[in-house]
Amino acid sequence: MSFVVSPIPPAWLETARRDRVDDAGDHFEPFTADEAGAPLRCCLRDAEAGERLALVAYRPAGTAGAYREIGPVFVHAGPCDGYREPGDYPAGFRDRRQVLRAYDLAGRIADAILVEGSGAEAGIGQLLGRPDVATVHSRNVLYGCYMFAVDRA
Repeated sequence: MSFVVSPIPPAWLETARRDRVDDAGDHFEPFTADEAGAPLRCCLRDAEAGERLALVAYRPAGTAGAYREIGPVFVHAGPCDGYREPGDYPAGFRDRRQVLRAYDLAGRIADAILVEGSGAEAGIGQLLGRPDVATVHSRNVLYGCYMFAVDRA
């Protein structure tokens, strides 16, 4: 099944970076990463030590009511190249277990599965192959943080 992977939208990032205010209404301050490894939701790769980052509260689209969560995400503090291969599962997530959480048209959780990065496409196909699923969110296994959205192409 063809799909599109979407990082945090560039327009949202531009506004948040300019105003330094996140979806929780909180002000944030950029910082320099002491070590590599923070998963960046703007370009879908791990941060490198020395990069300027921001930890912000973000509310992903596609959810509603009690399922409309706001959570922490790492992004570059300034503009970056973004994610350049939306038809491919992000290479930086190939070695990560992820929870794929499916949402219906009303924004409610329809299903969720645990996948290894190497089996992500099969899991995405399984969930997006269901007519009741409108979008899928990838989430961190341990902390539950939002990573990116996946939709039908």
